[in-house]
Amino acid sequence: MRKMTLVLPAPVDLNVGMIGVPKDADVELDIRLEAVMEGVLVTGTAGAPLSGECSRCLDPLTSEIEVGFQELFFYSAEDAGEDDPSLDGELLDLEPTFRDAVVLALPLSPVCREDCPGLCTECGVSLAEAGPDHRHERLDSRWASLQSLNIDVVDKQDDQEA
Repeated sequence: MRKMTLVLPAPVDLNVGMIGVPKDADVELDIRLEAVMEGVLVTGTAGAPLSGECSRCLDPLTSEIEVGFQELFFYSAEDAGEDDPSLDGELLDLEPTFRDAVVLALPLSPVCREDCPGLCTECGVSLAEAGPDHRHERLDSRWASLQSLNIDVVDKQDDQEA
């Protein structure tokens, strides 16, 4: 068994939609390599910074992610299945395993905070900045034709009767 701690640059396109690991960001890997009958069992954790935007208010956000992974690398391609990884001499490619672990752990709808109110659907202003009294007058389309009526005429008749 062998343990290793590495800091490597993040690969390109390690993201989903609105959040991801920036290209060339430092990724901290703690891995354990174990020789087993079929090959080398790699177990570890990876920590990486995240950047993106909130899915509710579109403000920029930063965070960190830590994921665990485990993969068996077979000694020879004949022992491995069609999609199973195998060793290339003494080398193993950990990027696909790392990529799968990180991408599956990323939130599909990241938020800057759990209670983020988002944007107003009418005008697009941030509801966190607008406050709780932010409203828009909505008129029922069934009453829209009544807006053209002259209300002043009714008021003048009331004044004449008095």
